[in-house]
Amino acid sequence: MNALCMRAKAGSVLLGGLTMMVFLELLLEPARAQVSNQSTNTTSPEMTLPKPNDPKLPTLFLIGDSTVRNGRGDGANGQWGWGEPLAAFFDKTKINVVNRAIGGRSSRTYLTQGHWDRVLALLKPGDFVVMQFGHNDGGAINDTSRARGTIKGIGEETQEIDNLLTKQHEVVHTYGWYLRKLIADAKAKGAVPIVCSPVPRKIWKDGKIVRDDYAKWAAEVAKAEGAEFVDLNEIIARKYEELGPEKVEPLFADEHTHTTLAGAELNAACVIAGLKGLKGSPLSAYFSQKAAASR
Repeated sequence: MNALCMRAKAGSVLLGGLTMMVFLELLLEPARAQVSNQSTNTTSPEMTLPKPNDPKLPTLFLIGDSTVRNGRGDGANGQWGWGEPLAAFFDKTKINVVNRAIGGRSSRTYLTQGHWDRVLALLKPGDFVVMQFGHNDGGAINDTSRARGTIKGIGEETQEIDNLLTKQHEVVHTYGWYLRKLIADAKAKGAVPIVCSPVPRKIWKDGKIVRDDYAKWAAEVAKAEGAEFVDLNEIIARKYEELGPEKVEPLFADEHTHTTLAGAELNAACVIAGLKGLKGSPLSAYFSQKAAASR
């Protein structure tokens, strides 16, 4: 090694003609970037996601997008996901209800950003996972904004990309492929996966709510994989049609996607109706009196 020369006044250290200061800057840059990313995320919803209050009890995990958990789940922007009011339909002395849905995520980015791995770390035999994705899966597969889209359908097609947002090489799969992985992973942990089709948007056509292709694909995957399935898209669409456009309008906090608290409560009641309709109703033993009275 070349002789080490130190010059305290200049505050730098020379190593073989290269200042140690510059050397350390280069060496520590990746670590600084990682710390910077962590610091940036401390105020984001994913950094404050709840964990089971009583790990000894079974846990019902909710995963999905902003229609399940909007923002921090406190209605700060007047928008609510159905996951928050859903908790009241369960007896908290018998089961934990943990809403780990994150706004803006698709079935793809919930996995690739590590959120599903964090759920898996908490998951144990006897737990339940209710999953609802689809609202964001139709976005761009590769762009500099969100890069969250999935290939349409449920096949095994793939698309290799150099992700413009993450700067990483990535193999993108179909919507169905990501659902299959979530189901398989949950089963491997001894948990019960329950697939929900995405809640419908408030889009009317000829007096009817427009149904979603992702609902059909979710149903097909759940059936093929032997997972429980709740057709929220259809259950809620029929409810909206019964109410009519005038009564449905105040259930939404924006043009057609995110609900007010009243809308989220209606959707949560529809989730319970769907769960009650499952063969054997696996979650019925954990329902609260509110769920028992709900129709």
